[in-house]
Parts: sequence; C-alpha cells; structure tokens
Amino acid sequence: MARILLGISGGIAAAKATDLASRLAKAGHEVQVVMTPAATRFVAPLTFEALTRRSVLVEGLDPGMGILHIDLARWPDLVVVAPASADLLARQAAGMADDLLATVLLATTAPVVVVPAMNPAMWQHPATQANVAILRSRGVTVVPPATGPTACGEEGQGRMPEPADLLRELGGWLASGQGPLAGRKVLVTAGGTREPLDAVRFLGNRSSGRMGHALASAAQALGADVTLVTTSPLPSRTGVRRIEVTTAAEMAEATLARWPDADVLVMAAAVADWTPAQAAPHKLKKADGPPEIRLVPTRDILAEAGAAKRPGQLLVGFAAETGDLRVLGEEKRVRKGCDLLIANHAPRAMEAPDNEVVVLSGSGAEDLGPMIKEALADVLWQRFGRALAALSAPS
Repeated sequence: MARILLGISGGIAAAKATDLASRLAKAGHEVQVVMTPAATRFVAPLTFEALTRRSVLVEGLDPGMGILHIDLARWPDLVVVAPASADLLARQAAGMADDLLATVLLATTAPVVVVPAMNPAMWQHPATQANVAILRSRGVTVVPPATGPTACGEEGQGRMPEPADLLRELGGWLASGQGPLAGRKVLVTAGGTREPLDAVRFLGNRSSGRMGHALASAAQALGADVTLVTTSPLPSRTGVRRIEVTTAAEMAEATLARWPDADVLVMAAAVADWTPAQAAPHKLKKADGPPEIRLVPTRDILAEAGAAKRPGQLLVGFAAETGDLRVLGEEKRVRKGCDLLIANHAPRAMEAPDNEVVVLSGSGAEDLGPMIKEALADVLWQRFGRALAALSAPS
C-alpha cells in the first residue's frame, strides 16, 4: 500500500475530497491530509481526521515546528492535490512557499498529481493555462477538470472529477512498487524534436513518439518509477511522470539532469542532429527570397549519457537508419557507449503503428517483429530487464 499526502486547497470542491480521502483510506493506503488555511473554511479538518485516522496539518511554519515541511515532503510515495485552486496552481508554478502545502510541494521529490477545480472562466484564463503548462514541464501530472454544471451555477470545464474516477486515474501510482522493475527509476525519451526556423516554421521529423510512450507505459506496468521526456502530444499512462519539451536543447537539459539518478535510460526520441544557428523572430516572407540558414550541431544526448554512465546503469539507444541495420547500429552502439541499441528502418518505423527492430548488444544481434509497438515494448523490456539484472549482479 502507498503513503499518500493529500493536499486540499480552498474551494467548494474540498467537500468532494472527503470522499476521495475515505476511498483511499478504505483501500488500505496511509493518507496524510494537508490543508491550506482557505480550505478549512469549506471543510473542517476534523472531518478528514475521522476519515484517515491521522491529524490534519494546516500550519507548519511557526517557530518551534522544526522542519516539519521537509519531513512531510520526504514521507509520501505520492502527493495528490485535490482540489487544486487557481491560486494554488499559480503559487506552485511560481515556486512560492507561503503555507505548509506550498512548501511541501516545493520540497518533495515524490510524484505530484494536481486536480484543478474552479470556475470555467478561471480555468480557461491564459494565466491559469500558462501555470498548468509550467507545472507539466516540470513533471507534475495535471488531471484536467471535468465538464458540467459547477457550484457557481455555470456550465463548462471546471468541476473536480468524481472521486471514483480519480481513484482509477491514480491506479498506476497506487500499484507502483509491485513487479519486476519495482524500485527501479526509468527514464524514457520520445518523439521528434522541432528546431525553430522562424516564428512559425521548424525543422523536424516524422517521429510520432508512439514507441517511446509504449516503452514508458510498459515500464510503469512492471513497477518502475518512470519519467517520460516527450515532444509528442500522445497521452501517457497514469503513473508516468511526464516532462514536455520541444527542442533538442530542451530534451538534453531535461534528460541529462535526471540521468544521474536513473537506473535505466531508453533514448527512443528522434533528436535533431542540427538546429538553426539563429531563428528569425518573425515569419520569413517569400518576397524576400530563399533564406540562407546556417545549421549548428545539437548536443549529443546519447553520447553524453554514455560518457557519464556509472556502474549499474543501463543505457539503451535507438537508431533510425536507411542502410544496413546491423552494421550501422553496432557502430553507433559502440560509439555512443550504449549497453543495448535498437535499430530500425526509418521509413518503416516512423508514423507507423507497428515496427520491426534489431536488438544489438555486445553478445550479438536479435531480430524482433513485426508487431504493434505496444507489444514490441513489452518484449523489449524483457531484454532490458535481463540486461539490467546482469549489470546489477555481483561479479
């Protein structure tokens, strides 16, 4: 069972959070409720204490309280904020620490799920959407509000989802810690990067991101703590920590910052090799004639990860080629310092629902497929799991 810190911010939807707390506790999870001062005006802390059999915390910044917020931040397996008001989203995005819940959110390294609930106009406001985008870029999972009548008498997207639906959304996290990859931290990249030419155009490729998303989902289903760095709009499995990026530089920063703490890195993304030296701040006009575009190399994420790899870490690369998969793939595996390299034909793989690959390692090559990418992900994780176990085995 999981240890869950349930954050409650101010709003009429705080009443729904009592049902969520009750369901989590009845399922056997340890639930620690932290309320903002505003939330206590909607639901009395005593209600949550009766449901969870734990004292509710509201304040933790007074003299003599010690480092309660740090202890709280380190305690949970999962942090859920439901409801998350527009005010809390703004404070969280700004990195503020002006109450106990905001301080815990700033200090925790546990997965964080926020469930916004507010007036539909407030949800649609550009400021709220910008704050949500910031949180998502940092790996926070945002469960969108439900659509329907709201407590203020309006109709639209803003309602907190029903607790039973939320419990299903949280299922991936609540089941974590079980499976052959339990306790392992897995980092996966997905999608094709976009390198800006001007205000509207970019250099890109046809990668859909489906293979990377499938690999992230498969790892999470096997019990891993999964972070997905993606350029793709495809949905990700509940329980997968998602970092959204666009360019090769953004992907490099997000991936390499997290690689030291990971057990496995699977580089399934199609990262651009070159990027324009300078993007035009405006739309380039046809009347001005063909532009001269100078390209410069992007960071080689796979090579940097290979150079920084420590004993026990597993590095898996992908290669989309148009020539001999075995020869080109093995050359890349050795050059980049990969333990395994998955080679596939670029025209065959990109945008397709299925794929066939060659798995290359120091001990040889293996053909897999054709099969749909989700099934291929399951088979690949069998190989990755064996390779990771071999790296971890005492010599």
